[in-house]
Amino acid sequence: MFSEKHGNILHGILLIALFSCAAFYLADTQPARSLSFSPLILGILLGMLYANSLRNHLPETWVPGILFCSKQLLRAGIVLYGFRLTFQSVAAIGAPAIGIDAAVVAGTLLLGVLLGRALKMDRDLALLTSTGSAICGAAAVLGAEPVVKAAPHKTAVAVSMFLYPALWRAGILGLTPEQMGLYTGATLHEVAHVVGAGNAMGAEIADGAVIVKMIRVMMLAPVLLVMSLLLARRTKGGAGRAKVTIPWFAFGFLAVIGFNSLDLLPEAAVAGINSFDTFLLTMAMTALGAETSIEKFKRAGAKPFLLAGLLYLWLLGGGYLLSRWIL
Repeated sequence: MFSEKHGNILHGILLIALFSCAAFYLADTQPARSLSFSPLILGILLGMLYANSLRNHLPETWVPGILFCSKQLLRAGIVLYGFRLTFQSVAAIGAPAIGIDAAVVAGTLLLGVLLGRALKMDRDLALLTSTGSAICGAAAVLGAEPVVKAAPHKTAVAVSMFLYPALWRAGILGLTPEQMGLYTGATLHEVAHVVGAGNAMGAEIADGAVIVKMIRVMMLAPVLLVMSLLLARRTKGGAGRAKVTIPWFAFGFLAVIGFNSLDLLPEAAVAGINSFDTFLLTMAMTALGAETSIEKFKRAGAKPFLLAGLLYLWLLGGGYLLSRWIL
């Protein structure tokens, strides 16, 4: 029997799907095409508009469906994104990607911990905020959810996603497409934002950016293991031990790339999968925007935003220099 709970989840999913259809329609208009606004970019804009206007007038029981889109559908979309890539393309950018990812992760974690001490922040919150900025905020927060349950850095990330394509189109950065792919994948926090920003700049940049980002996401596993041990040592009697979350979707992404590298499916089938995947990612982006309300950020307090903002400036400037130097 179709339960009321499942029906409420379905309502939230259908709401996000409706906004996503609108995003596809708007993306096909002349103004959106002239600005290189993809459905993914428009989806998060529509989601943010909903979060700060209509959301308070709709049932809270629909929220699980929205969260389902921002988490499960995002992971499914990233796994299917592997059909756009092959290991041959990964090998072409592999070494520089590993180099810049390692530098960004290590530098951001170290800088974040030091800045957290200077700001007199709670050590756990500073560590989680730094880990989120260094790798992928949502997964990092889930990795230590007994300590903190929010991702206060998402505001800066949302701004940066729109900033990168604008700077690229204006020619201000002076980076080649390969360098821009490195820069985008190594410095934007959320996988969805990397996909959205890369998509707005073209397939050549998007593919490289996603490869760099997924290598960075893979680094989350050892970082979470170390963080879990450190947090557990500070917990009396072992109670409240931090739970480690491994980003299994990253391994699925690699498996799909491996399958696609064998060239077993006809081009029409791969094109159909890619079209479906674009819609899934648009739904995920829209749901992510729907979680971006002003009230949530007010409750987080000023210090996490300040730390995230300082780390964002490091990623924006330091990542830029590393991208030019490594490639």
